Amino acid sequence: MSLQRILAKTFASLPGSLIVKLSGGEPVTVEGRTLEPQLQMMAWNGRAAPALSSLPAETVQAAVKVQLALLADVASEGAGVSDVAIPGPDGNSIPARLYRPASQDPRHPLIVYFHMGGGVIGDLDTCHAWCAMLALGAQAPVLSVDYRLAPQHVFPAGLNDCIAAYKWGVANAQRFGAPANKAAVGGDSMGGNFSAIISQLMKREGGPRPALQLLIYPAIDISKDYRSKKAFAKTFSLSQDTMDWFMAQYLPPGFDLTDLRVSPGQERDLSGLPPAVVITAGHDPLSDEGDEYAARLNAAGVPVVHKRYDSLAHAFTAFTFISPGSRAACREIAEMVHDVFAKAARVSA
Repeated sequence: MSLQRILAKTFASLPGSLIVKLSGGEPVTVEGRTLEPQLQMMAWNGRAAPALSSLPAETVQAAVKVQLALLADVASEGAGVSDVAIPGPDGNSIPARLYRPASQDPRHPLIVYFHMGGGVIGDLDTCHAWCAMLALGAQAPVLSVDYRLAPQHVFPAGLNDCIAAYKWGVANAQRFGAPANKAAVGGDSMGGNFSAIISQLMKREGGPRPALQLLIYPAIDISKDYRSKKAFAKTFSLSQDTMDWFMAQYLPPGFDLTDLRVSPGQERDLSGLPPAVVITAGHDPLSDEGDEYAARLNAAGVPVVHKRYDSLAHAFTAFTFISPGSRAACREIAEMVHDVFAKAARVSA
């Protein structure tokens, strides 16, 4: 373990009241939601960092990779990990990472997972610890997808990679000990956006419907202003400035933000979509749109499990080494997915 990780863990293990005292003196409370002390510590330590929008994309991509390596836990034991190459839609090869739990339930479907990062940052390591936790908790194989990023590959390259990876996962699920011709989709932030889009796309095209859509603090409607986007516009770890910068890298100039390929929340008819687990974070500009989408899915007759973690911030699946609340939430989310799979297996038996 590096010295930086040791120091960060030591600081994070202090009593919460002391962490708050050393990180600004007062708890961070917005809209009646108080941020976990360990996340307040991270926000305080990063307050002098330059805005992402002031840096070249390549610099941000490299820096975030180093930063996240300090914050995520090590992968849990009990999950076998192997590399997979998926044929891409443009003649490219999509790197992927497969997680197979020792306690895999053969009735539970493969989960095709897409990491966070606004379509600009992130890679397989970004969600490495979390995907291992998800595989173990859900007792299901997880296929993590390293889709192409902007600005090197602008929209729709990343989305097309995710669509191709999902369809490949469906076709190859049985290879990984999962039910044949079936897969779930999941992701956090932009990965949640991709998962919602794929779920809708399969309905429109008559393609293989995902067994589940796991949407963790998803970006649902880029075109709309929500109360939370204003209330948490300058919050840790996602700001309005950062979101605007992401989209400036990800989308071509003048792109219609109401297009369903970037704003699945614009879809009026949500009936017939896959069952959903929708997770939001309290300290997050995206909290309202995720909460609203969960409510709309439920109103449309889609089975929904929905929870908002009010003391946590956007990107908490990557903070499991430092944040006890994030670690506990990730375990609980994996259990939610397990329960949805187990219920479906009982019904089909």
